[in-house]
Amino acid sequence: MAQAKNGDTVKVHYVGKLPDGAVFDTSENREPLEFTLGQKQLIPGFEKAVVGMATGDQVTVKVAPEDAYGQYDENLVQVVGRDTLPQDLEPEVGQLLEGVRGDGQRITVSILDVNDANVTLDANHPLAGKDLVFDITLVEILSF
Repeated sequence: MAQAKNGDTVKVHYVGKLPDGAVFDTSENREPLEFTLGQKQLIPGFEKAVVGMATGDQVTVKVAPEDAYGQYDENLVQVVGRDTLPQDLEPEVGQLLEGVRGDGQRITVSILDVNDANVTLDANHPLAGKDLVFDITLVEILSF
């Protein structure tokens, strides 16, 4: 039976959890996730887990931050004046904002704190610094 390798396009079902079992993402009740191994479309730890699997195989893998969304970086937390935000925006803790970096790349930031003068923004991925657990089932190898 063929095993998935870099360059193969595959379909998988998965459940992404934190170590305490809290689910943060899943393909349940959706179409399987389709991607090409080695194209860096997904986090490295997820792709590494699929390499070597055969159709129908199931695996549970723990992925460290280094192979997921990286370590939490305090340098990506910034305090900005409320006057730098759009006037019609009423910032709230937990709210996500989309912006453009100086190099033109779009980024999403979350609001950590709001006061009368300032807003604290966090550009870290919400799962940065966290160990992740994935239950993965290889549904199909489309090309090999």
